[in-house]
Amino acid sequence: LTVLMALGLSGVAMAQQAMTQPQVKASLEQQGYTKVHDLKFKDGVWVAKARSADDRSVDVRVDPRTGQVFPDKQVARLGEADVRAQLSTEGYTHVRDVDFDDGVWKARADNQAGKTVDLALDPNTGRIIGTDRH
Repeated sequence: LTVLMALGLSGVAMAQQAMTQPQVKASLEQQGYTKVHDLKFKDGVWVAKARSADDRSVDVRVDPRTGQVFPDKQVARLGEADVRAQLSTEGYTHVRDVDFDDGVWKARADNQAGKTVDLALDPNTGRIIGTDRH
């Protein structure tokens, strides 16, 4: 009986720890998703349709306890404006040709020496992961 009660109580505790629909929507929006809709609890996870920060349509699954998002496609958590701001903060000027391609943000800009460079940026943090002179 004690074991059954413990199992029952742990199920109640897990249910109390699960995120609510408004919490899931708010969490998705904090992580860069927009136009979140068709949000429902299905097969033990939250599922929704949304737009990613790079404006792609995605279906997502959300862990109801942790809020971890599992998009059906590789998406960026940063948008184009975020990438431009990041590069400007790092001293790049004349930022242009900003595009999300092959899972990374790409841009062309002038470095601090005035030379044009092609850049690849982490889609989640904006950290420059590759530089190539043009």
